[in-house]
Amino acid sequence: MARDASTSVNRRTDIISAAIEVFAETGYYRATTAQVAQRAHISQPYVFRFFSTKEALLLAALEVSWSRMIESFQQVVKSASPDRLEAELITEYEKIMENHRNEILLQMQSQTIQEEAIQEAMRNGFREVRQIVLQAFREAGIPHPEERTMLFLARGMLCNVADAISLPELKER
Repeated sequence: MARDASTSVNRRTDIISAAIEVFAETGYYRATTAQVAQRAHISQPYVFRFFSTKEALLLAALEVSWSRMIESFQQVVKSASPDRLEAELITEYEKIMENHRNEILLQMQSQTIQEEAIQEAMRNGFREVRQIVLQAFREAGIPHPEERTMLFLARGMLCNVADAISLPELKER
């Protein structure tokens, strides 16, 4: 029984990973669960065993991407010295962009999807990241922490655009 549960968790993870790739490459509206199944090397009905709708699959993919970012930022906040905090958060975000590009592209696309559940997932993700950064900046004694947090988030968004359209000069410091 434990093996079945482990296999089930692994399959769910495989499906989410495949969905992140397919959605990032094709776009949510053009992507199909058949494409996700093919990428995960399973049958399409098996996708629906785990996710009742394509929207539920997108929400799970967004949860994975936001969780990665939140956990990464929390680790930086715990270990960075106050004078290195912002620089280390930037470096961590650059690593996420490099190693998990499709997750960032997925988040970018999801900002424009109007389904309420997806909008709520995006709002919650941004809120949590903003809160982590703002609280860390306040505790580090960074002057004007609200403005610095907004600039940090804006810089991240600009880096996303620069990466998506292959315009690296937008990311120059």
